Amino acid sequence: MPKLTVDGIEVEVPAGATVLQACEAAGKEIPRFCYHERLSIAGNCRMCLVEVKPGPPKPQASCALPAADNQEIRTDSPMVKAAREGVMEFLLINHPLDCPICDQGGECDLQDQSVAYGRGHSRYTENKRAVTEKYMGPIIKTIMTRCIQCTRCVRFGEEVAGVEDIGAIYRGENMQITTYLEKAFKSELSGNAVDLCPVGALTHKPVAFEYRSWELKKNLSIDVMDAVGTNIRLDSRGRQVMRVLPRINEDVNEEWAHDKTRYHVDALVRRRLDKPYVRKDGKLVEASWDEAFDAIAVAAKKAGSSVAAIAGDLLDCETMYAAKALVKALGSDLLEGRQTGLAYDVSNLGSVAFNTTIAGIEDADAILLVGSNLRFEAPLINTRVRKAIKKGAKVFAIGEETDLTYKVEWLGNDLSILGKLPDRAAEAIDAAKKPVLIVGPGALKAGQGATLAMASAFQRAATETEGAWNGFNVVHTAAARMGGLMLGYAQKGGIADIVAAAPKLTFFLGADEVNFEGFKDSFKVYVGHHGDQGAHHADVILPGATYAEKPGTYVNLEGRVQRADRAVFAPGDAREDWTILRALSDRLGHTLPFDSFEQLRAEMANEVPALGREGLAGYDFSPPKLAATASGPVGYAVADFYLTNAICRASPTMQRCSAELIHGEDFAEAAE
Repeated sequence: MPKLTVDGIEVEVPAGATVLQACEAAGKEIPRFCYHERLSIAGNCRMCLVEVKPGPPKPQASCALPAADNQEIRTDSPMVKAAREGVMEFLLINHPLDCPICDQGGECDLQDQSVAYGRGHSRYTENKRAVTEKYMGPIIKTIMTRCIQCTRCVRFGEEVAGVEDIGAIYRGENMQITTYLEKAFKSELSGNAVDLCPVGALTHKPVAFEYRSWELKKNLSIDVMDAVGTNIRLDSRGRQVMRVLPRINEDVNEEWAHDKTRYHVDALVRRRLDKPYVRKDGKLVEASWDEAFDAIAVAAKKAGSSVAAIAGDLLDCETMYAAKALVKALGSDLLEGRQTGLAYDVSNLGSVAFNTTIAGIEDADAILLVGSNLRFEAPLINTRVRKAIKKGAKVFAIGEETDLTYKVEWLGNDLSILGKLPDRAAEAIDAAKKPVLIVGPGALKAGQGATLAMASAFQRAATETEGAWNGFNVVHTAAARMGGLMLGYAQKGGIADIVAAAPKLTFFLGADEVNFEGFKDSFKVYVGHHGDQGAHHADVILPGATYAEKPGTYVNLEGRVQRADRAVFAPGDAREDWTILRALSDRLGHTLPFDSFEQLRAEMANEVPALGREGLAGYDFSPPKLAATASGPVGYAVADFYLTNAICRASPTMQRCSAELIHGEDFAEAAE
């Protein structure tokens, strides 16, 4: 490990570290534009110049210089100060004076560093150059005259997103960053390029000119657009969420978020249910809370104990627990969360969890995908698989061939292949120290027995150096799935058991993907926030809150318990779901034993202790001995990445993304 001094401070850094990393280890701030911790080194902005001895008598780029023994680094010498001022002066030669109208204002690296490291004036008096705007799709707005050619967006597209759509054309002063043939940047992770841009060249098109960063209140939350549990920040102004940004969590999402997470927020104020409704003479009409509760009370009296609750994909654990308590008080245990019809065995939660953990996928050396389009089902797990491939992992897949952004050896689209893998795949898995099996929702329904029978092939016993390895993983697409399974929202035969029981009263908790044909004779109560399928079929609608309008506990696909805070309040007469169920229980004569959210959470933790503490729940895993007899093709659970739930379907941005990026529609851009 090299030892060196930085401004007189001795530091020791790992072999292979750069001088920039050594300076940061010594507590020195080094300005940079092109360097980013998660991207390859480009060394082209030259802002990170430092003085190095021994070495040539000129400043050197610290991001590209390896740290070595006995180096003396100066970050504050007159040479370094003059060099940084010169670099900043060059960067600002052609930069427009757009700060008053730039969406990056207040969060701009160029603004901050020009104040900290720039001169008070410029010696350049020539006309500034201008660059035409580029079209990058429905997500990214470009003002390329501001671009300083740091190439972060180019490297992100190639290295993280795996979509080589962005690059540079021309040379020297004429160099321009653009997409191929000025088409859309076709990546589900494209919004991260905006975060990476250190100037205002790339900004968020759906919210252009809508806010200034200093107007926003920041709130910590958890994403519910998939089951990964991305850590996010909801920035709100007044009663509206204006944007979603990812928070750093190395165990879950690193610092990325996919576009569905970022840009669904325009739907939080559209197509909202903000009043109770009761169906009269075949039509839903506005009603008061008392009228809605009275209608439910009449139906509950007729139903007796023939009551069921079906949980949607976006629910928090507290809402599901309150509904479970109410259904139980009414004398029933008909609970289900797998609304699309899946019916896998949940007697052992380890057999339906992502046991390797999200971060652990990076260490895999052989990966077998079964019925999973990871790129759409869990984009941030897909990025981990890309990192594993860079370390030498081989990827095999069973399913319909699709572009996963990396090299995959497709074995065919038939579950019977699991019974006898081709030699090349079997040999790679047997030889691997850390093999991984990833089962998607498409294979869960028909092939869970087959995949579980293979699970033992992906287990490795503990060794002195590496420890035990569990390579069996299941991918879910619903944020509420693992929490629901922990709370008992699972019948042995899935939702088919609920239909067979023919409940006379059914609570649909934000459940919009259900086949409502099976509930024609049931009195349907929809507790939700958007006017989607569930609301159209309901006999009574009780307006609830979205995930942004209530605190809650969420469990991601690896069993990680995480908590979110409220960002804004629900519109109109809408209320937090648990308060609706608590008030309804009074009217039904079965008062629930909690009066506050804290009491509800404590009751839930008493029943399921794992939900009372944040972190991995730690499921037991023992694969059942099932014969590998499944056969037939497997389908993918997510056909349209951008329209997977009621919130997304109400979002104009997600509708535009679906039309252009999934279905290939052309959109004409007006000249600006």
